[in-house]
Amino acid sequence: MTDTPNTVAFSSERLEKAQEIIARYPEGRQKSALLPLLHLVQEQWGWVSSEAMDYVAEMLDIKPVEVYEVASFYTMYHLEPVGKHVIEYCRTGPCCLMGGEEVYAHLRQKLGINPGETTADGKFTIKEVECLAACGWGPVFQVREKYYMNLTNEKVDEIIDELSK
Repeated sequence: MTDTPNTVAFSSERLEKAQEIIARYPEGRQKSALLPLLHLVQEQWGWVSSEAMDYVAEMLDIKPVEVYEVASFYTMYHLEPVGKHVIEYCRTGPCCLMGGEEVYAHLRQKLGINPGETTADGKFTIKEVECLAACGWGPVFQVREKYYMNLTNEKVDEIIDELSK
């Protein structure tokens, strides 16, 4: 993905969408638009920089720290540049009991990166998350909105090969 420019501004289409989102909320309640605006930021730049958070804070007439608190709380927002495919894998007990540690070790070895890192070609970033709410189908990881469940080393190889195309 691309770095945010020194001067952050939504494209005209996203600015129009942002204004539409903000207008859904009564005066004084603009902060309610924060999550969807952060999604717009990430959609445009691939990640949420501090400059972009400041931009959103200004749009919503709130303090920048209010944006930082929210953006840093949710794992769906990337606070650093990431690869084309962000693989978020569940590291909690149920997935580990179902073989997750072995599968995730295989994933890290196959890509040659650790959690929080991006492959040299910019295709993959690995991110650990607390729970993907698919405990009965572990081990599991998510790429964007798609879940990959009942993972094995072989399934991981197939998924990575498919996403690499």
